[in-house]
Amino acid sequence: MEKTALGFCPGHISGYFCPVRGPDLKLAGSIGAGLVINEGVTVTVAPDIRPNVEIERTGARGEVIERILRSPPIEYAMDRLGIAASVGTRCRLPISAGFGLSAAALIATVSALNRCFSLGMSPGECFELAHETEVAGMTGLGDVAACQGGGIDCRESVGISGRITRLPPPPLPVYAVTFGPLPSPGILGSGTAMDQVVKAFPARCPTSIEEFFTLSRKFADESGLITSDVRHALARCDREGIAASMTMIGNGIFAYGRRAETVLSGFGEVFELKVVPIDGRWCTESPRISGGMDE
Repeated sequence: MEKTALGFCPGHISGYFCPVRGPDLKLAGSIGAGLVINEGVTVTVAPDIRPNVEIERTGARGEVIERILRSPPIEYAMDRLGIAASVGTRCRLPISAGFGLSAAALIATVSALNRCFSLGMSPGECFELAHETEVAGMTGLGDVAACQGGGIDCRESVGISGRITRLPPPPLPVYAVTFGPLPSPGILGSGTAMDQVVKAFPARCPTSIEEFFTLSRKFADESGLITSDVRHALARCDREGIAASMTMIGNGIFAYGRRAETVLSGFGEVFELKVVPIDGRWCTESPRISGGMDE
């Protein structure tokens, strides 16, 4: 058993998705397409007499700007493993804003717990528990499966063993702005909202970053999920000829192109995000530096 263990996992922006019910949590979740991004969650774990979780969001200079005590999903995962630990998570992106941070935190935490307690779990078993926890808590449906690799992901069947097609990262960064939290459980648990999502879902994979944004925007417009703040920002991007859509599910917008950062800067703090390479496992023993992935 290690005294402490570290972990990292990238985040994920979902452009469009469709919920899928299954006979159990392993075979439930969602299909759809998204981007695996360099910003994610770093985790430190150590054995403790009881579960103890602290979530910190940091600013550009590393200062703590938000602190949350407790995390039911992480506590659920520890209970399933039959262990107790002190877990500290850190992220720079806003929480509950459509960046897949709950999935990233779960993957990084389960992987670190596996090393800390010498549990002998395979990477697939770590992903499986993280996926089960996400679906059980309605904090996400397909982000865990997406984060097993990088690139532009298209999840064609459900679960971590499902079929996933990946395109390489686009040449330019993606830029994002958020207008506040939009907690996933309330939306994912709404039958009415999910019926509209199913109707809006484009049942095909993108062949380029441009097509990804086209499909994502069509889905956003038809899903009924767009908030007034997001619609206002999307209208500005439309006028400027910028490819953009809503972060799913979050009260925010992400855009692509050389002028995207300038256009979005009028709506708040802009986050520059790079899509990570397809190859390689992004859950590592040591957290990455510079707010995400190594350059």
